[in-house]
Amino acid sequence: MKPRKHSLPHPTGRPGPALRLDAAPHGRAEAGGPDVASFTLDNGLDVVVIPDHRAPVATHMIWYRNGSADDPLGQSGIAHFLEHLMFKGTEKNPVGAFSKAVSSLGGQENAFTSFDYTSYFQRVARDNLKSMMEFEADRMTGLVLDDSVVAPERDVVLEERRMEVENDPSAQLSEAMAASLFVHHPYGIPIIGWMHEIEELNRAHALAYYRRFYTPENAILVVAGDVTADEVRRLAEATYGQVAPRGERPVRLRPREPEPRAARRLSVADPKVEQPKLQRYYLAPSYNTAREGEEHALELLAEVMGGGRTSYLYRSLVMEQGVAVSAHAWYVGAAKDDTRFSVYAVPAEGVSLEKLEEAVDTALRRLPSQALAPEAVERAKTRLVASMVYSSDNQSDLARIYGTVLAIGKSIEEVRRWPADIEAVEADRLATAAERYLTPARSVTGYLIKAHEADAAVA
Repeated sequence: MKPRKHSLPHPTGRPGPALRLDAAPHGRAEAGGPDVASFTLDNGLDVVVIPDHRAPVATHMIWYRNGSADDPLGQSGIAHFLEHLMFKGTEKNPVGAFSKAVSSLGGQENAFTSFDYTSYFQRVARDNLKSMMEFEADRMTGLVLDDSVVAPERDVVLEERRMEVENDPSAQLSEAMAASLFVHHPYGIPIIGWMHEIEELNRAHALAYYRRFYTPENAILVVAGDVTADEVRRLAEATYGQVAPRGERPVRLRPREPEPRAARRLSVADPKVEQPKLQRYYLAPSYNTAREGEEHALELLAEVMGGGRTSYLYRSLVMEQGVAVSAHAWYVGAAKDDTRFSVYAVPAEGVSLEKLEEAVDTALRRLPSQALAPEAVERAKTRLVASMVYSSDNQSDLARIYGTVLAIGKSIEEVRRWPADIEAVEADRLATAAERYLTPARSVTGYLIKAHEADAAVA
């Protein structure tokens, strides 16, 4: 059987072009957009409704407040593995029935696992919304697993890891850097899991994880589209509302990353590398762990530094010095725990990674005097807020925006307030954030090189 398509975050950790989930996104209520409604069913299921009446379709997403960072010790990859197994059927709807129904209705479906959440979604004609709710409510409690489906699906995941990590030097570099940046926190463990631990995952592990996290109290239903809050409430109560609660929401047991004390360096050399690159991660607070306003300063700092061809690093390294062919920076703010701020550059022909790194370090030292002029910061604010407006114009993106933010513990009000919070950031706060968090002791620097260049790599 052809493996089901699903999505994991890109192995480099870079945000995709269509939706900036690395930030706390915003809705359009302040600009005449949808009037987002929310309520909670008696069994504890949180519900968010985002009306969008431009087309008779609806996006239906069910989010669980668990991701790979909640995997039990020694069972890395179980959250992602269970995502696969959730498509293996229930007693009421045998394997393939759900997907066949979505396809027959002309709809779309998918699922994805992140560090902090797992989500399943469908996009269908609005008249079929109740059917999607019935299917998802059924597999919230009715999953049927036996070894005849578990073992083959584990092989699918193992092959996925071989294809996406073992055969991709860039992914190997990012994985090694994350493991070095997060020495204690599970963000240093890949979402897909370590190969040797995936090999040991079994039916008992999957069912234990399923019973712990797949409960109405731990879920968020997000519906965006040609619907009303009253309609969604009625349908949700008739479907999800029939799932019995199990008590309190499961506790997410995670260690806190200790304060870093030493810069770390590593390299990956492989014959398949065609283009060397320099990558750097800094340990930084997330939207959940930052001091008041710091998260917005870091978001804006990343945009000023590396948010496109008009950004500081691109202008300095590519256009002025000619030592790079590309340069970027981004901040993964939408995380439950401390996260990372990233810098990335690809050297120009004939430029060594050592020389490129020296240029990057020089640019960072000059950041306060050369990049943070008020007009540059204002342009970055305009770009950042505009990009979120464009993203939120898409129904599916809106559902993902709200689901992501709520799954990491933030609120609808914070989503709505995000543009104003970005606009309120003063330029001097960017300099303070850079001085506090873009320091060698908080960093991991990685080189990606061709194997024959290994002797010239960093130690």
